[in-house]
This record gives sequence, C-alpha cells and structure tokens, in this order.
Amino acid sequence: MESNKIYEEKVLQPKSGWAMLAIIIFLQLATVIGFIACMAGISENGNVTYALLLVIFLILFPFTIFMIKGFKLLNPNEAVVLTLFGKYYGTINKEGFFYVNPFCTMVIPNCEMQKIDDSLSENLPVPTTNVLRKSLYNTRKKISLKAMTLVNRKQKVNDQEGNPIEIGVVVIWRVVNTAKAIFNVDNYGEFVSTQTDSAIRQVARCYPYDISEEGDEKSLRGSSQEISEELKKELQNRVDISGIEIMEARISHLAYAPEIAAAMLQRQQAKAIIDARQKIVEGAVSMVEMALNKLCENNIVELDDERKAQMVSNLLVVLCGNKDAQPVVNSGTIY
Repeated sequence: MESNKIYEEKVLQPKSGWAMLAIIIFLQLATVIGFIACMAGISENGNVTYALLLVIFLILFPFTIFMIKGFKLLNPNEAVVLTLFGKYYGTINKEGFFYVNPFCTMVIPNCEMQKIDDSLSENLPVPTTNVLRKSLYNTRKKISLKAMTLVNRKQKVNDQEGNPIEIGVVVIWRVVNTAKAIFNVDNYGEFVSTQTDSAIRQVARCYPYDISEEGDEKSLRGSSQEISEELKKELQNRVDISGIEIMEARISHLAYAPEIAAAMLQRQQAKAIIDARQKIVEGAVSMVEMALNKLCENNIVELDDERKAQMVSNLLVVLCGNKDAQPVVNSGTIY
C-alpha cells in the first residue's frame, strides 16, 4: 500500500540563487517603473492600452514577491526536505544559497526534545531517557546533519543470570538519509531514544554482569569493547528504517541494583578473601618446604617425623596468621 511506502533520499542539484535574485530584483524594479509610467499615461490621455498594462503590472508585482519563497540558504551540515503539492520533491544537503521551485514547501522536522533534570526523570516511567518524551515541534525547517549525543539515563534491566542491574548508555548518532528520517518515522529523535532503551535490554540479557569462575565468557563489566560493538550493531539494525547512523554506543554507567548491591559486594569481598588466602597458603607451603630442605641439606638439625610435623604446623600458623605471631622461647631440650 502507498501508506507503507519506504522513502529513499533524492538529492537535488539546485541552481544558484544569486542569478535568480538579480532577475527578481530587475522584475520588481521594472514593474514599479512600468506601473508609474502607466499611471502617467492614463492621466494624460486615458488610453486603454495603458490600463491593460497597468493590470499586468499589478499582477506581476505580487508574483515577484511570491517568487522570493524559492530562495534557500543552508549552513554547513544542514539539509532541507522539500515537498511539492504533498509529494516528496527532493532534499538539498549542501551549504550555499540556492533557488528552487517556489511552490515547494519545506517539511518541519519533528525531532527536538526538551531536556529535564535528573531529579525529575526519576519519576518518569521506564523506558525513558534524560529527555522528556513529549517532543517539541521545531520551528526550524532545517535538518541538522551534525553528530548528536543521546545520554540514556540509568534504567533497571536483568542480566543473563537474572540479576537486576542499572545501566546507562551514551549514543552518538547522526542523520544520513533525510527522507527516511522525515517520512518513515514520526519523530526520529524520539525513535532513536526508544530504540536505545530496547537495544539495551536486548544486549544486557545476553551477558552476565561479571565473568564466571571459569573466566571464559564475555561480561558486561569485563568486555566493554565487545559489548559496545554488539550494542552499536543491535541499535543500528533497529534504526535503519529512520535513516540514522549510529556512530558510537558505549556504556556510561553499570552497577548492581540497590536491592542486591550489598549482597553482591559481600560475594565479591568473599571471593577476594578466598583468592588472597589461596595465594598465602601456596606461598607458606613453598616456604616451609624450602626451610625443611635447607635444614636437611646443611645438616643443621635432624628432626623426626613428629618434630617435622610440629615445625610445619608452627610455620604455617606464623605465615598464614592475620596477626603477628608471639614467639615462645624454649630454654630446655626439644625432647
């Protein structure tokens, strides 16, 4: 159906506006001079020819005023989308001063969104960003082709293991197809924001927050570069219909949700303590082994199995203890 048509950009090659400006100025001056001359001719002899010329000049002057609508002035990285009697006419996407069909109408891009404070955004339903979902109809009729930044506020999602986490994303994007941006979606700025929310949830639930004990899989915290590429790819697939190019998408905030943050912190601390203890025990065992070997090699003292066991026990207590050991000096024989 025609209503489901996917529009593609048609780039216009408009003519320079300077030549047309000179023509319009010449026509307006000629019209004014002719009007004055006809009025003088009618007042002198009342010739019908002057009356007809006067009518022509009266019609021509408003037409020259209407022709001024054809002038278009574009700054760098700006574009305008033109329609002619309700149909897509084309796009001008280069800087300069141009002249087009004066019957063409510039389409107003509905893309601007009002920024709000983070304190107010906390009360908005999810998904939402740090921009208000109510868009403002932009009075500017030009489309910006510059790179834009979308800061997606923190939202609560679940990772691969089902843990609730808070995640925020920064997206750098720009318009590359003005026809798609204007005609295929209602509000391309809002569209990018909404699709970012969906892409975050899709990517986050495919990866755990942190790496597992095996350490052979990607995670949201440990594989930031890979996750950014995956997020960019996912988001690009979602916004292709709107003529938007995703230049970069990176995680700006990542943390466990408050309700499990304390428990996860204890688990991380416990894991860190266990890892540290393992290192301490490995080092203590190697030091005890080295001490016994040195005593035997240098024939310093001969110890039976019972005394060796007691010595090993004492050394492990000293090396693995959390506090400094308090030595006890034996003034007698060890037997």
